[in-house]
Amino acid sequence: MNEWEREERAGGHRGPDGSGHRARVVFLVRVPDERTEDFLRAYEAVRHLVADGVPGHLVDQVCRSSTDPEQWLITSEWASLADFEAWERSPEHRELVRPMRDCFTDARSLRFHIHAQTPVPAGTPR
Repeated sequence: MNEWEREERAGGHRGPDGSGHRARVVFLVRVPDERTEDFLRAYEAVRHLVADGVPGHLVDQVCRSSTDPEQWLITSEWASLADFEAWERSPEHRELVRPMRDCFTDARSLRFHIHAQTPVPAGTPR
């Protein structure tokens, strides 16, 4: 039996507090070329503040499309969707992300519960 099967039999992937499945939040956004530097500067400010102290935040990434330089993907992993939603509702969140959102010409948000994940091979940097 592999790690995933053991975890599934034990009740599935849960957040560290046991309250629910880990979550993945995805933002698909458009940023005009002339706003790219402003967007990346604003993302850096948000990323470090979130990583340093928002409860339940695990990891995030910002990715640029290989075929459309104005298309970006921001993805973050949370211990639970409730952790992300509490952060999103906070006045601090709205104020902090405003400079980044001001760069978007279009944005779409998607939320997922993580259902399955392949194990990280031993010795692989995370």
